[in-house]
Amino acid sequence: MSNPRDVPYETTHLIRDACLCLHVQRAARALSRLFDEALRPVGLTSGQFSLLNALNRPAPPSIAPVAQLLAMDRTTLTAALKPLERDGLVAIARDPEDRRNRLLRLTDKGREVLASAVPIWRDVHGAIENGMVEIAPDALREALKGLSRPTPTGTVRG
Repeated sequence: MSNPRDVPYETTHLIRDACLCLHVQRAARALSRLFDEALRPVGLTSGQFSLLNALNRPAPPSIAPVAQLLAMDRTTLTAALKPLERDGLVAIARDPEDRRNRLLRLTDKGREVLASAVPIWRDVHGAIENGMVEIAPDALREALKGLSRPTPTGTVRG
C-alpha cells in the first residue's frame, strides 16, 4: 500500500525534465569540470580562477563586494581564500580605515597565475560559445544574469 506522503514517480519525471534549478546545476557542474581540467596546468580550479579574476581591481576590495559578485556568503569566500593565500596568490590585510574589514589583493604571483590562465579561459570559453547552436551566448548570459539578481525579498527574478 502506498504512503499518502509518497511522491508519485510521474512527479519525479516532471521535476527531472522541467526544473530550472536542476538544469542550471547540471550545466554549472559540466562547465566547472571542463574549466577545471583546462586550468589544471596553471594550478587553478574554475572557482579559484573566478575568485582571482574578482580580485583583479585597481584597489583592493573588501570581502563583501567580492562575495556579492561571486554569489557566495562571506564564510564560504573566506574558506575559498585560504588556499590561495597559503599558495601566495592572494594577500589579506586589515583595512586601515576600518579595522573590522579585511582587504583582498592579488600578489605578484597571483597576477602572474591569473595572466597565464586568461588565454586558457579565452580558448575554452570561445570553443563553448562557438558550439552553442540552440541559444545565442548573449541571450543565455542575460537570462542567467536575470535569474541571479535577487529581489528585495531575497527571491530571484524570473
